[in-house]
Amino acid sequence: MSVTHWPLYGLRLRTPRLELRLPDLEELDALAGLAAGGVHDPADMPFLVPWTDLPPEERARSVMRYHWRVLAEWEPDAWELSLTVFADGEVIGSQGISARAFRVVREVGTGSWLGLRHQGRGYGTEMRAAVLHLAFAGLGAESATSAAMADNAVSAAVSRKLGYRDNGLDRVSVRDVLRLDRRFVLDREGWERHRAVPVEIEGLDACLPLLGAS
Repeated sequence: MSVTHWPLYGLRLRTPRLELRLPDLEELDALAGLAAGGVHDPADMPFLVPWTDLPPEERARSVMRYHWRVLAEWEPDAWELSLTVFADGEVIGSQGISARAFRVVREVGTGSWLGLRHQGRGYGTEMRAAVLHLAFAGLGAESATSAAMADNAVSAAVSRKLGYRDNGLDRVSVRDVLRLDRRFVLDREGWERHRAVPVEIEGLDACLPLLGAS
């Protein structure tokens, strides 16, 4: 598919097992269905915004609305790129990367989720490594941040494996309960030392002005 006026549709990130890109309408519908099928144990809430508490059909529609909203609100100084993750052509989850005033701050944030049946296979590390490569190697970032609930050991393990350092705790309200949200930060030196996943980027040059990195 060739889209002249929105080149982000031509952006591709590839790792040994995964491809990350913007989805077409059918693929977005598949991503929504994946979310409806479950992202985590309902007894737990790993997200600061508890979007997965919605009933399955509403949860699915919220995924689609979210995808369209971040594209509609896109600005080079304030953007969020919500990439769908594919393994062997199958939709398995979503990996986001975002920035504010990137040309000055040179920092990105990341967030992600995987369908339940695709968890525990190392995909979370691989897909975040892909967007970190986009940030540091492709866009010239100097810093990347992430966060996870303090009791989310899996997410914390991914961050530390990729070289992030602990960066403090925030007291937050989730489901009207006090939780601790652990912040992580990764600088360029840490990324260089810990990079182990080969990543290929396709179609980036045309996207640079939209990403505030031209």
